[in-house]
Amino acid sequence: MSIPAPPPQSDSESHFHFTTVPGIFLQDDPATDPDTFDYVSTNFGLISHTYPSDETLDPASPKTQWQRLAHYIETLNAYSPPETSYRLLFLGRHGQGLHNVAEARYGTVMWDCRYSLLDGDETGTWFDAHLTDLGIEQARTAHNAWKTQIAHGIPPPQSYYVSPLMRCCETARVTFEGVGLPGTEPFRPVVKELLRETLGLHTCDARSPKSAIAKAYPLYIFEEGFSEEDPLHSATLRESDSARDARFFEFLSDVFATDSNSILSLTAHSGAITSILNVVGHRVFKLETGGVIPVLVKVEKREGKAPERVVEPWFGRPFCPGE
Repeated sequence: MSIPAPPPQSDSESHFHFTTVPGIFLQDDPATDPDTFDYVSTNFGLISHTYPSDETLDPASPKTQWQRLAHYIETLNAYSPPETSYRLLFLGRHGQGLHNVAEARYGTVMWDCRYSLLDGDETGTWFDAHLTDLGIEQARTAHNAWKTQIAHGIPPPQSYYVSPLMRCCETARVTFEGVGLPGTEPFRPVVKELLRETLGLHTCDARSPKSAIAKAYPLYIFEEGFSEEDPLHSATLRESDSARDARFFEFLSDVFATDSNSILSLTAHSGAITSILNVVGHRVFKLETGGVIPVLVKVEKREGKAPERVVEPWFGRPFCPGE
């Protein structure tokens, strides 16, 4: 079986370069501990300070920190050259899934080498894993956090993207349906094939057929060319971290080339968000299930081909203890 690889980099004589704009959110500060950080109680990590664009605001009409950030992004985009833009990404991890519970039960070593290759056990199935009751509650926590930030003037996402895996589709629905943001009534995110967890081996990361996703989420919009069957899952090989990074470089390049909106919501997975943060130059910041991290990204379109990326090969199943 051939390795399901991400699309090759374009032969175009231009490419994108991504940079995280620091000092906007606590999560990019090395002093912030991801293990104890609470995005809910910290306004998603928004740092309270002034921006260079504040002087152009009307002093007679006070603005919230979120509103001043939105004005700052608008100002950056208005005065940047055509090949540069600034995008605010809200990256949300799905709530706890049945596979997360199974991994905790068996331990990561046994999960990776044996149980992740199965569709489930006597407690249930984790193929294209669904949310647990706790996972749904975590998505509701995100829903309420968004409602709180709406009252504080948070700039609403102008585009919504979601992984095709069921746990992300459900997390996005619970998080945004009825929250009161523009574009969520009805809530119709775009389902993107590449916005997936690490590919291969683990059955929880294989996706359901398109028809099953459409039946469960009839209002969701599938990107053009989305196939009925999963074209990316391999039962014998697992995607390397560097290959996943390359996939998300292509994903972000596609999104930024086709979507001119400056505020985007992406509901995805731990591995996906790890790669997105790596590709845009953000520090490593592990999210808990159901967590949200915002990041302001400077996007530059540069002449010439993209620098070659070192991509490690996909690998096979690790040996279990005692084998």
